[in-house]
Amino acid sequence: MASNVPTVRQTSWISVIPQISFMLILIFIYHKMNFEDPALYGAITYLTISMSLRYFVPKNHREGLKLTKEHKFENAIPKFENSYKFFTQNNWIDKYRFITLLSSSKMNYREMALCNIAFCYSQIGNGEKSIEYYKKTLEEFPENGLALTGLKMLTSIENK
Repeated sequence: MASNVPTVRQTSWISVIPQISFMLILIFIYHKMNFEDPALYGAITYLTISMSLRYFVPKNHREGLKLTKEHKFENAIPKFENSYKFFTQNNWIDKYRFITLLSSSKMNYREMALCNIAFCYSQIGNGEKSIEYYKKTLEEFPENGLALTGLKMLTSIENK
């Protein structure tokens, strides 16, 4: 079943280079080990590592997205808050996510968590908290277009 909750995915194309390099290194290793099809084994190994990292490390974030897609916005907020706390405490994981998580996302997890919290608050009718979180997002990430757009939309409604 498709969700009607909007999802935005932005890719940082420069971060794809280290990921392709990593896959090529894996293929080279399998080639040196005389595997019959090193490209296949390299790709499978890369995908296994990549999927495992993205499954286990940003667990709260992933659970928050699942709850959001199920329209359980109130339950999703604590998941995104936990994700924000985790990636604030482990900033290096988020900062180097193109290596640590093999993720080519343009937005880091802290930024996504704040935007998602703001979105969830807007969906449960708490515009005041939503505005607060969009402002917090813009304080930490001034170039965030999602937060800027969300904030403009909410303040325009509030000013009517």
